[in-house]
This record gives sequence, C-alpha cells and structure tokens, in this order.
Amino acid sequence: MSNPSDLDASIIEDVADALIYSDRSGTIIRWNRASTALFGFPADEALGQNLDLIIPEHLRAAHWKGFEAALASGAMKLAGRPTLTRALHKSGRKLYIEMTFALVRDAEGRVQGSVAMARDVTERIERERAAKAAQNS
Repeated sequence: MSNPSDLDASIIEDVADALIYSDRSGTIIRWNRASTALFGFPADEALGQNLDLIIPEHLRAAHWKGFEAALASGAMKLAGRPTLTRALHKSGRKLYIEMTFALVRDAEGRVQGSVAMARDVTERIERERAAKAAQNS
C-alpha cells in the first residue's frame, strides 16, 4: 500500500468508530463500515443521501441551525468535544450515540464540509438510567 490515498481510505474504512463526511449541503460523501454497523444502512444506501437519514425528526431543526452556523463562521461550538445525542437506525430504532465533529477545509482554508465520528452508547445510557431509577425508588 504505497499510495497515501490508499492508506487513507483503508484507515477510514477500518476504524472502529463510524466516520461520516458530508459536504456543505449535508449530503453524505463518505460512509465507512462502522457507519453501516451502527446505523444499519449499507454504504450504497447512505452515500448521496442527506444527513436527515440518521437524524431523528425532532432534532433536525437544531442540527441544521448548528450545521449552517458552523459553515458560515468556520467554527464549531462542539469541535473535538464528544457530544451525546440521538440518532436513527435503519430499523427505525432510536440510538444514543456519542459524536465528535470537525470542519474539513481545502488547501486555501475554505470549509468543504463536516466530518463526524460516532459510537453507540445506547447500552451504557440505558444501564445508567436503570441504576438511577432503582436508586430513586
């Protein structure tokens, strides 16, 4: 694997966390194997789709407000900080996921899109809630 772009593609495909890259319009351009495992959509169903594919309806307005603000300002409030949020699985099931976000820029520094890394934390959140409920009863 002497070609750096082959290595980059291999890294993206093989990392344990879901990696999703979307362009400025919110269209999914990169979707790795872990994204398929997490969200249930194979790459051929996710690529070219809008991010709304995995954003629960009640969170879409807030998501797009933040997305547009980040593109306009070139800065993200949440950059690099893991954020707990909800996401949709292909089955319709709602997941708790922890995500980190970053803006992606071209060589001139212009924002090209956004990349997110995500992992499923549904079991952990449900365990914590059950423990808290047991404590309070």
